Amino acid sequence: MYRRLKNYVDIIRERTDLVPGAAIVLGSGLGAYGERIRVEAEIPYSRLEGFPVSTVAGHQGRFLFGTVRGVPVVLMQGRVHYYEGYDMQEVVLPVRLMGMLGAHTLLLTNAAGGINLSYEPGDLMMLTDHISSFVPSPLRGANMEELGPRFPDMSQVYDRGLMEKLRGAAQREGIVLREGVYAQMSGPNYETPAEIRMLRTLGADAVGMSTVCEAMAARHMGMRVCGISCITNMAAGILDRPLDHQEVQETADRVKDHFERLVTSFVSSLA
Repeated sequence: MYRRLKNYVDIIRERTDLVPGAAIVLGSGLGAYGERIRVEAEIPYSRLEGFPVSTVAGHQGRFLFGTVRGVPVVLMQGRVHYYEGYDMQEVVLPVRLMGMLGAHTLLLTNAAGGINLSYEPGDLMMLTDHISSFVPSPLRGANMEELGPRFPDMSQVYDRGLMEKLRGAAQREGIVLREGVYAQMSGPNYETPAEIRMLRTLGADAVGMSTVCEAMAARHMGMRVCGISCITNMAAGILDRPLDHQEVQETADRVKDHFERLVTSFVSSLA
């Protein structure tokens, strides 16, 4: 795996010498943010032999290298998910690659179901912690000593300093930013009402099918991590209607402006 990562770094370096200060993973329905950056290079995942490719609508499947208000960034425009059948090592491979390309800060975004009863579809939530108990750890198996320690600390996955920058960005843009705990489930099915009641009891405010594993892999490498969930729907059993992916995409599109302004303001503060 480490040799694969090094090979991908070499291939990308043939296309661009931009060293990103920050990496951004764009979740379901949020990929349009790629249009807001000054693009210097575009590398589809399909150009990297053996690289995991997303099969989900709303995930374009490419890296974009460029700048946001002068800050060099790499965007992952579409992620891969554990439920697509990939091993967890493959799911976190792109995040590890962005770290090896030089990114020391990682912003993870996702579409999530709201568990907290005070939330509404369209809310943005900053991740303060997560629950990873329902998916395999990406660090399972032989440790890659080149990337990080065998037993990495996870007592502060989401960086306090970055959370302050996100709060400041929300205040500057006049955006209400919720704060809460995100739980990752394996998917691809949505959760049952009983499972949502369980997650609420455990302290989760939102639930989705990504992000946690990527955050763990990034912290293993020593990257600073922060996260934003777009609450695209209320989780099962809260409202008397079925859940579907179209609602996720429609809500993400509706709050696109708020999301993009928040991310741009946050990234610019990293300078």
